[in-house]
Amino acid sequence: MHDYISFEQIAFGSDNFADNPEPRCPCVLLLDTSGSMEGAPIWQLNQGIQTFKEELENDPLAAKRVEVAVVTFGPVQVASDFVTVSNFFPRQLHTTGDTPMGEAITLAIDMVKRRKQTYKDNGVAYYKPWIVLITDGAPTDYYDKAAALVREGEAGKSFAFFAIGVENANMNILSEISVRTPQKLRGLMFREFFLWLSGSMKQVSGKSPGECNTLLPPTGWTAL
Repeated sequence: MHDYISFEQIAFGSDNFADNPEPRCPCVLLLDTSGSMEGAPIWQLNQGIQTFKEELENDPLAAKRVEVAVVTFGPVQVASDFVTVSNFFPRQLHTTGDTPMGEAITLAIDMVKRRKQTYKDNGVAYYKPWIVLITDGAPTDYYDKAAALVREGEAGKSFAFFAIGVENANMNILSEISVRTPQKLRGLMFREFFLWLSGSMKQVSGKSPGECNTLLPPTGWTAL
C-alpha cells in the first residue's frame, strides 16, 4: 500500500500552501562535497545544479510542483530545505572533510518523511519523493542502517532512491545501498545528468500523483 493522496479527496490547507495548492513533487539532492570532489568535479556539479534549476523554471507546471532540497555531506549539512524551484537559489558548493554517506542518507530520508507529513497536514497532494545520491567515493561512516532504510522505503513505495557514482565511486557499496542499479557518470557529465533529471521531474510532475510513470532513458551521461 502506498501513501499517495488523491488530489480530489483533500481540501486546501494552511496559508503556507494557499498561494500554490498544486501537488508537490519533492526531490532531495544528496551531494558528496568531500575533499575528493575538489576541482573540476565540484565545479561541474555546481554548474549542473544551476542547469537543473533553469530547466525546471522554464516549465511553468514543474516550477509550481517540483520542490528541491539539498543535503551535502563532508560534513552532513542541509544546504537548502524543500522549496519550489522559483525559490531555489543554489549556493556554490565547496569541498571539505570526509564522506559520511550513511548519516546523510538517513537525514535525507527523515526530511522526506517530515515533508510528506507537512503535505498531509496542509491537505496538499504529492508525488513519490525522489532522493538522488551523487558521490565519487565510499562511505567513511557506518552505512548498514541507511541501506536498510533505503530498502524499507523503496519496498513501502515511500520514495525512490537513485545512486550516481562519479569517477572513483565505489559502485559495489552503492549497489549495497540502492535497490536500483547505481549508474556511473560518464566523465564529469553533470550537466547532461541534470538535464536528464530535470526532464524526468518535468515528466513526473506533468501527470497526476500516483499515475504510472516510465523513467526517461539515461542517454548520454552514463558510462557503459
